[in-house]
Parts: sequence; C-alpha cells; structure tokens
Amino acid sequence: MERYDLVIIGTGAAGLSAALYAGRYTLKTLVIGKEFGGETSTAWTIENYPGHLSVDGYDLMKIMEEQAQRSGAEVKEGNVVSLKKNGEFTVTLADGSSVVSRALIFASGASRRHLNVPGEKELLGKGVHYCFTCDGPLYGGKRVAVVGGGDSSVKAVNFLSEYASHVSLITIEKALRAEPVNIARMEALGDKARVLYETRVAEFVGKDRLEFARLSGPSGTNDFAVDGVFLEIGFEPSRELPMQLGVALDEQGYIRTDNGMRTNIPGVFGAGDATNHFGSFKQDVTAAALGAVAATSAYEHIRITNP
Repeated sequence: MERYDLVIIGTGAAGLSAALYAGRYTLKTLVIGKEFGGETSTAWTIENYPGHLSVDGYDLMKIMEEQAQRSGAEVKEGNVVSLKKNGEFTVTLADGSSVVSRALIFASGASRRHLNVPGEKELLGKGVHYCFTCDGPLYGGKRVAVVGGGDSSVKAVNFLSEYASHVSLITIEKALRAEPVNIARMEALGDKARVLYETRVAEFVGKDRLEFARLSGPSGTNDFAVDGVFLEIGFEPSRELPMQLGVALDEQGYIRTDNGMRTNIPGVFGAGDATNHFGSFKQDVTAAALGAVAATSAYEHIRITNP
C-alpha cells in the first residue's frame, strides 16, 4: 500500500485549502473526494469570497485544486468506505484500493437534508430536485417553487427567475434568514416571485412526474400546482466514517474539535462543514480557513510524533 503523511477526505473548500497548506509544509498529501468541489462546485455565483468580485463555484474549486496540486498534493476522485487505526491509519476506497497515512483530516462537508415526506423519493428527478443550478435551466417558461428559508433558498429564487415564468418560495419561517442584498434582489423581481410564509410541504403528488405539492399553511391545506420544486433546507453532517475511528461528535453529528481543529483521536482533525466550529455560519471562506488550520495542526502533529 502506498504511504502518505496526510490523507484528506473531501475535495471542497476545506479539503483543498488543507491540501494547499499541507503541500507547502512538504507533507506527502492525498486528497480524496467522491464529488469534486463539494457543494461549492454547484454554486451559481459567489460574490463574497475575498479576491473575487464574482466567481462561479466550480471555477473557484478548480482554481483551488490547481493551487493544491502545484503545492505537491495529489487529488483523487474516490469514495472512502473504511478507516482503521493501528498506529497509522488505513484508508480503504470503494474500488478496493487502500493507502496508509500518518494523519487524517475530515473535510467531507455535509449532505443535503431531505424533507422526508410522501412522494419525495419517488419523484426525485421527476419534478423534485436538490440542485437548482443543475436542473433549474430545464424549467424555462414553467412555474417552479423553492423550499427553504435561508440564504441558499433566496439565491435559488434569484437564479431560477432567469428561466422560470414564476418562482414561489415556500418557508416554514415567519421571516427569511438571508443576506439583505439577496432578499433585495428577490424583491426586485416583482410579481415574478412570491414568498409563502409559515407554510410546509406535506406531500408531493404525481404519477410519472410531479403534478402538485400539498401544502399546509395558515389558511389550511391546499394543492399547489407546480412544474418543479427545489429543496434548499440545509445539510446534515456525514457521521459514518468519523464514527469508525471513535471521533467524538456533537448532538447534531458534527465533529467536535478544539481551536486547532484537533479531534479526540490523536492524528485526526476536522475542517469545514464537517465541524460546527462557527455554528450555523458555514461559508466557503470559513471552510477554507479551517482547512488551513487543520493542515497546520496535522503538520505539527507529524513533526512532533514522527520527526
């Protein structure tokens, strides 16, 4: 098995930032991710990443990948399925291959949260979607809806308005939790967009395709005819791999770390949205910062324990 100083799980902003720093520390580094760029790669337009007035999420991740590779890190597409510690760490991928590493960084982010209502699973890809930048352009001239109440949901409305004839934002909240600049852009759409407050989706209905969403709101239950619905209701951390090593998690399943992104397991570190370091404030810039911190702590660990 090939041996590395550091294996980083996740190729999003945290993982690639960690790889950049690890490479500059001359650590032999491997970054593994099953979906390149993580959620950032699906971002429509990013306007709050320092150094870029406006940048496509995928393009930003490609730049970070190139930086990491130039520093000497190896980036590989793959799905890690097993982790074992016996002095060092054995990392096994879905294809059966394994590598050994002196330290690990979990930068695996979080997966999209589901509503878990009737019809959601059956109509996935048939009117129910989780990626508005991927599937939004398919709904040119049609009526769509977004479910959520945070910044990503408002961004979804603004993006979809470029294609759809009308966009409705369905939220269980009494007020939106989004950046004022994005709310202002949505409000500027006028009659092309509207918000349904204190309303939840009870069911998705359709045979071969979505026909309507059954909503429950202040005025009761109604069948809301719509061609497509995009879910932007947050994320859930990936628990399985950290648990294999006995990494401590918080009540929500995020990796517990100290200020150096160290976990309770020596040689194991967390970074980005896999942790809850900044609470609910999860941004590309904070993920990248935490990746840099984790790589620095990993370097210090390797230097001290295995000089």
